[in-house]
Amino acid sequence: MLELIAGQRSSLTGLLLPLGDRTLVLPNVAVAELSGLRNVACQRGDLPWHLGWVDWRQQRLPLIGFEAACDSHTPCGERARVVVLNALGDTGLRYLALLLQGIPRSCKLDSQLNYVDVALAPLELAAVQVGEQVARVPDLVGLERLVRDAQRSGRLQASG
Repeated sequence: MLELIAGQRSSLTGLLLPLGDRTLVLPNVAVAELSGLRNVACQRGDLPWHLGWVDWRQQRLPLIGFEAACDSHTPCGERARVVVLNALGDTGLRYLALLLQGIPRSCKLDSQLNYVDVALAPLELAAVQVGEQVARVPDLVGLERLVRDAQRSGRLQASG
């Protein structure tokens, strides 16, 4: 995803999104808003990756723990923040809310991304070197499908 966007110009601005056990990297255009929500209370349910709901711009968005969606553990704590992502796929979703563990940082991405050979988790497309840090490129379309499939099966329904 990043190389397609970066390939159209010499560089673009991206965001490093800190999670509990990894850092994600996305182009700025994938982010709808860095929410002011802090100290998020997670409400774990039947789906390990679904951490509750976020009310954003008169919409109720599922709050997703990316680590849990990748078969790991998503921590909830005082450093937790929320980022709202633009949906990219054909799932009918417009936005998703993702739980972060800190403040996102801006970074420059160019068409010469250096890929890193590391084991990837489900919902990770690649690992790239961004400065001194290895960052993971998330499979946002896969994440959207996870949410859509849970909605279709009735396991994920907004209440209230």
